[in-house]
Amino acid sequence: MLGMPPLGAAAEAIPAAVIGHTGRGDFGHGLDGIFAGREGIVLVAVADPDDAGRERARARTGALRAYADYRELLARERPKLVSVAMRHADQHRDIVEACLKAGAHVYLEKPLARSAAESDAMLALAVRLGLKLAVAHTMRMAPAVVRLREAVQGGRLGEVREIRAFGKQDSRAGGEDMMVLGTHLFDLCRLWVGDPIWVSGRVLLGGRAVVVGDRRRVKDDVGWVAGDQVFASFGFPGGVHGTFTSDAKLRESTGHWGLEIHGTRAVARLMCDLNPTALVREAGTWKTSGRTDSWETLASDASRDQATHNDAPVTDWLAAIREGREPECSARNAAWAVEMAMGVYGSALTGRTLSFPLEERKHPLE
Repeated sequence: MLGMPPLGAAAEAIPAAVIGHTGRGDFGHGLDGIFAGREGIVLVAVADPDDAGRERARARTGALRAYADYRELLARERPKLVSVAMRHADQHRDIVEACLKAGAHVYLEKPLARSAAESDAMLALAVRLGLKLAVAHTMRMAPAVVRLREAVQGGRLGEVREIRAFGKQDSRAGGEDMMVLGTHLFDLCRLWVGDPIWVSGRVLLGGRAVVVGDRRRVKDDVGWVAGDQVFASFGFPGGVHGTFTSDAKLRESTGHWGLEIHGTRAVARLMCDLNPTALVREAGTWKTSGRTDSWETLASDASRDQATHNDAPVTDWLAAIREGREPECSARNAAWAVEMAMGVYGSALTGRTLSFPLEERKHPLE
């Protein structure tokens, strides 16, 4: 494992690199800038196969050198820290494994992988080599989420009994929404209610159940996706029930993408984004005239933007390397998010409720 001495003027600078792919995921949501201003770390190189994109990335980041081929970068520069920035998960396994084999700790754009099998391979390699792989599910460390987590743990909602997740439900509604944005939501569900026990899913296309032949690729290649509607139920420990919904026709009525956490005393709503907002509503009483709900804003993150939302997760990743522990935004957590999505497809295609961990590790649409 990389020795991470106290970073300061007397410490030898640690070489870092950024790998992106202009035109195929670019450099993610600010992942090209995660090393900027970090004392004791020097950005030695960026990689991008696109000539114009590569020069823009070098100028933007201040990297000392630029490479068309990430393999040449790894061989020549031997970085100890790498940001794998592109959103396209079809490239993640090959690039991440190359970085790990070159001896680098990796911070990776989400989703981690296209299937549970790919997640398994990357996790096993990182563990074998003693390297830390973190994934940019940054909302789990956003101040609003931290504040809401403290409120839930402190009993503000009473006993949590149900968690409801709603995708963005835009033009990507259905399977694409589940893989691109739903993985954030699955990660947050586990943050509050633990690892899922079972899943039962329905994935529809034009009102009928999907079949393998409905599979397709999307612009941000996150693997096979299918369907324009997803309705999934999850069983969590302690009898907690969870749901995930993505249906474009429900976008207006369900509102902003995010989570609702239903407890015995109150309900919390997390509106997800780079700037999440957390709200809490005390349980109201229904009357014949209806019910008026009053929501209290618990916390929001007005200062977070694309340039800063990785700050806390990257700081924690670097600390995890020094301390020999798992980062908060660990690849293990990210692997669970991918597996939950695979479970929805697997259940929908077989018509069965499936248990976790999934027995079938390849993508159900393969």
